[in-house]
Amino acid sequence: MTATANPIFGNMPTTVFEVMSRLAREHGAINLGQGFPDGTGPRDVLEAAANAAIDGWNQYPPMLGLPELRQAVAAHDRRFYGLEVDWQSEVMVTSGATEALASALLGLITPGDEVVLFQPLYDAYVPMVRRAGGVPRFVTLAPPDWRLTAEALQAAISPKTRVFLFNNPLNPAAKMFSAEELALIAEAARAADAVVICDEVYEHLVFDGNAHIPLITLPGMRDRCLKIGSAGKTFSLTGWKVGYVTAAPALLAPVSKAHQFLVFTTPPNLQSAVAYGLGKDGAYFADLIAEMQAKRDRFADGLARIGFDVLPCGGTYFVNIDVRSIGFAGDDVAFCRHITEDAGVAAIPVSAFYHEDALSTVARFCFAKADTVLDGALERLAAHFG
Repeated sequence: MTATANPIFGNMPTTVFEVMSRLAREHGAINLGQGFPDGTGPRDVLEAAANAAIDGWNQYPPMLGLPELRQAVAAHDRRFYGLEVDWQSEVMVTSGATEALASALLGLITPGDEVVLFQPLYDAYVPMVRRAGGVPRFVTLAPPDWRLTAEALQAAISPKTRVFLFNNPLNPAAKMFSAEELALIAEAARAADAVVICDEVYEHLVFDGNAHIPLITLPGMRDRCLKIGSAGKTFSLTGWKVGYVTAAPALLAPVSKAHQFLVFTTPPNLQSAVAYGLGKDGAYFADLIAEMQAKRDRFADGLARIGFDVLPCGGTYFVNIDVRSIGFAGDDVAFCRHITEDAGVAAIPVSAFYHEDALSTVARFCFAKADTVLDGALERLAAHFG
């Protein structure tokens, strides 16, 4: 029998993360490519998960999620953003934010609908849009400030536009969208009568005293936004894969049906622990920002001393550099391969996060690592580039 495969996935190349991680292993490189912290996460949250596994319920939880976690998400949205949410009809727990995105796209897109995406972008977006039957339309952002203009946004919108997929803070650009840019997106979504799927997994990794502003809080957006959060990012536990969606009932209903037939539910002990974590006092969230901002500054300052042009970083786990600033003659793919093989440090070429009109001059490093790891990478880069 001849094997068959869906062409959307069957024709895809191996992800750049796997390619660079494999290369890093082959050359004994310090891997700053994949975006996850190398710590263990907050001890009390881990203990809450362990206790819930031993003493709690380990059978199927409710499809929408444990009531305690849905209540905690609603309380979190009220506490940080002044957003009043009905936990029973407007909150759903998912098996990670990526599953939340997949459920939202499958639940809201009719084949042929157009989806506005802002690139560079998380690499899962486009295959998920296409598998749901959507047609991607790209708004291209460029360094150093990755500024969004009304002209670029309007060029991606047509009468077929149904959904915007919007990531803020933006991975991989490490950009925080300004209040003016958020207003542009909100105005465009209202005019197009479009839904906005808001990937806000880095909502608690925003630096320099700035405040995260969820798009759902802007005028006229309460009933057309789905706000997606991630316990993995908020508690530095990316392997847990616990996400949550906040949306008006009319939006959440079709998304929950897609979720029901994708994974149905999420481990209950992890849900209990995340509910506990979301109720932690303000010091935890402030300390998380302070810790990651200090790592950003440590690594960015070190890159600058070597001679790299370091791009602004308003949030996320990532800092970007212009590969030309050190005198490198090739593109970002060649640069990342070069430093992995010859300097012993792995990064990710940002061109991998574009699907058309790709920028090829920027490399991304993850700074959510131990200081000794960051210092070791800087020492290797400094020794290599002199």
